[in-house]
Amino acid sequence: MLEAYLNILVVFGVMIVGYILTWRKWFDNHIADVFSKLVLNIALPLNMFLNMTERFTKAEFLGLAKGILLPALSIVITYFISVLYAKLAKVPLGRIGMFKTMFTASNTIFMGLPINIAVFGEKAVPYALLYYICNTTFFFTWGIYLIQSDNLERQQVREMFDVRFLLKKLLSPALLGFFVGLCWMLLEIPLVTPLRDFSRYLSHLTTPLSLFVIGIIIYQTGIKNLKLDKETIGVLIGRYLISPLVIVTLSKFIEVPTLMLNVFILQSAMPVQNSMPILAKGYGADEGFATSSLVYSIIAYLFVIIVLLQFIY
Repeated sequence: MLEAYLNILVVFGVMIVGYILTWRKWFDNHIADVFSKLVLNIALPLNMFLNMTERFTKAEFLGLAKGILLPALSIVITYFISVLYAKLAKVPLGRIGMFKTMFTASNTIFMGLPINIAVFGEKAVPYALLYYICNTTFFFTWGIYLIQSDNLERQQVREMFDVRFLLKKLLSPALLGFFVGLCWMLLEIPLVTPLRDFSRYLSHLTTPLSLFVIGIIIYQTGIKNLKLDKETIGVLIGRYLISPLVIVTLSKFIEVPTLMLNVFILQSAMPVQNSMPILAKGYGADEGFATSSLVYSIIAYLFVIIVLLQFIY
């Protein structure tokens, strides 16, 4: 449990560095835009590529494929619950897409993977990545489209979209990196050292730059302006109550090994994706809402993890 807490505190620490450097005038909105573009178009796609090519072999992936039904189905069900919740809670326009995305998708790699390793050891990695595949596929396809739909200035354009428009929006750089890595792994193409090292150097920028941008956004927004409103509370309910409950309920009908189930439970109840504020900023959505939801989800996780570990053990 101590290692899990330390991983969370590291996330806070890097965000605070970004906040302080913005206060000291080292960072500004222009720097945030540059960092966002670097993450979304270079670092994150290479991170996705490496996660698939380095952490899986073809045999391991095909052996685990039968366990993909539980996380895949749980994410679909959680999404439809988010749609119903958004209607009942009357989530306003400009937030609906982000609300559904944050309600459904969790931070499975930057926080989920190290926390699962801290709790269960290296034997949890294949199961954590299995959930990651489902989560990432949802987040960087339909989730990206939902986030873009919150840009009210593009309403007229969206109403006239065709198949090419939809494909352009869904095939984000991150998802392309993920699919290239998946095909690379399945085709068992050797990953030559220069390509691996090049990808690794740039992919390592993903987490620190994402957290720096969050620190910049928090400073620009103002800590006092981080709002725990009904939409943010709804996101927390989705992340920490609905999502793990769906996994537990489905496990009564879809039998999986105990360790796999416990890893899925932890992965389903992770904070909001680190990249949400960056995506909101990049696509013209409500970055204040995304930032508030992310920060409060990380704070809440300090207490949620205690309950989760008690439940699992």
